[in-house]
Amino acid sequence: MRIVVKTCEVEETIKKSRFIGIISPCQSEPEALLLLKDLHLRYPDASHIVYAYRIQAPDGLICRFHDAGEPSGTAGKPIFQHLEGKQLINLIVVVIRYFGGVKLGAGGLTRAYGNVAKQVIEAADIVDYIEFTELTLNLDYSQLQALEYQLKKLDGNIIGQDFSDSIRLTIKLPKHNLPALSTFLD
Repeated sequence: MRIVVKTCEVEETIKKSRFIGIISPCQSEPEALLLLKDLHLRYPDASHIVYAYRIQAPDGLICRFHDAGEPSGTAGKPIFQHLEGKQLINLIVVVIRYFGGVKLGAGGLTRAYGNVAKQVIEAADIVDYIEFTELTLNLDYSQLQALEYQLKKLDGNIIGQDFSDSIRLTIKLPKHNLPALSTFLD
């Protein structure tokens, strides 16, 4: 799976209609809905604000798309298919349309929305998604330096620490490196 690093925008005119494609990272469905609300305020005179998103939640993948008044299946679904095909998560793609007076027909709309989505995805900075895990450890002071060295090798970080008779650490590391850390701790 892959994620987008930062918001990106493209624009295209198709048969006098102006299409603005926006891709943005989102970590939750409320965050995606907040972005949509903001876009409705930024583009109040847009004919259609169509979107699709895929967000990884603790209980599974949340997938939504909306045609925003365009004929059913001609706008949101083509955008969503690009997200699904590229295995993108934790993002939203929005295509804003200003109607130019020329009807595109169902096929034309599907191509237009799909192409703008494809362009904004290609323009975006996309990286592999790494799932992180957090865990809490108790260890002796003598073990700290070796653990810090091991965490560095495993792309992990100490995100919390409490020093008393022993050290209580909260660490964060890529989930796929957890077995290597467990082997080191045994």
